Amino acid sequence: MYTPEALGTPFSHNATKVLLLGSGELGREVTIAFQRLGVEVHAADRYADAPAHHVASESHVIDMTDATAVRALVEKVRPDFIVPEIEALATDELQRIEDEELATVIPTARAARLTMNREGIRNLAHEELGLPNSAHRYASTFEELQHGAEEIGFPCVIKPVMSSSGKGQSYVGGPEELEAAWDYALTGARVSNARVIIEQFIPFDYEITLLTVRSIDPETGRDATWFCEPIGHRQDRGDYVESWQPAEMSETALDNARSVAARITGALGGRGVFGVELFVKGDDVYFSEVSPRPHDTGMVTMGSQRLSEFDLHARAILGLPIDTTLVSPGASAVVYGVDSEGPVSFSGVREAMSVPETDVRLFGKPESYDRRRMGVVVSTAETVDEARARAAEAANRVVVNGS
Repeated sequence: MYTPEALGTPFSHNATKVLLLGSGELGREVTIAFQRLGVEVHAADRYADAPAHHVASESHVIDMTDATAVRALVEKVRPDFIVPEIEALATDELQRIEDEELATVIPTARAARLTMNREGIRNLAHEELGLPNSAHRYASTFEELQHGAEEIGFPCVIKPVMSSSGKGQSYVGGPEELEAAWDYALTGARVSNARVIIEQFIPFDYEITLLTVRSIDPETGRDATWFCEPIGHRQDRGDYVESWQPAEMSETALDNARSVAARITGALGGRGVFGVELFVKGDDVYFSEVSPRPHDTGMVTMGSQRLSEFDLHARAILGLPIDTTLVSPGASAVVYGVDSEGPVSFSGVREAMSVPETDVRLFGKPESYDRRRMGVVVSTAETVDEARARAAEAANRVVVNGS
């Protein structure tokens, strides 16, 4: 994998260049992390004025699922690294770009392809690696869904194989709820893909995100893996609402979590931050999903760690030293949008930031709608419980005003 011997100067012949595919709030923070290291960042998204566009060296608007458009942009920018921020990409074209050595795809083109589709990553985890995970079936028609659900049993969980942030996900208590779950899954799919996964419902005690970093050990020059402290999180209708770090868990459960995370990220390969989602029941750990990039629940690390997940992603990609030190218990809470026909404004920010050890990050999205993430509050404290209380209080003080 390419590792720059020196970091160049933006807009010069020796610039170190990154092409970011997807320019949301996570991409915005990744862009800032790279720019602190003097990297020239080109941010692409399907719409203008996306959050990372505000801070990137240059911005681009393309259909990132269009192979021709992706190829043309890569040939124009000539990046050293292509850094996906989303899953809905022309992954076959990324594979060709990687094969032709036009750029290094982070973490790898194969990882981008497998994680774009829940079927690909679940097959890797279950069939190739034998990781503990829930029983599951796939369905492309409602009749297949009914049959799969009967085999799995109730309750079960229905998800589109291609979606993000919990969209299209349903808990199904009985057969009478299947039709509504099927319809909801089709509306929540990231692309036009009438295929779902039916998962056994595991009555887990809690779920965590284990941020796993793959990069180069500066002492040996070999690939190495680091783990951040586990992150607990709470979801509502599949959307992350709040997260906290560190999540309390037994040493045995933590060891098992690290083992699962190391195996799945090692199989995907490459460098960068991976958000590994895990279910925990007692000391047992079950694989759920993995994102080969910083994770939304990991925004808490902007306050809790010496280096945030975004700083770690940039360092790992560039082959720079990694430090996952936790400096304080922390928590994050989401600021959700409202339906609006035009730009929104935010009031209560001053009041929110008056909560001790609290910061507010507004993403600058050009449009707002119900349940869209428009910002996040990050708080620290002596304990996780106190940090969670501070973050929740501050988030409630921020008011999104529609036009």
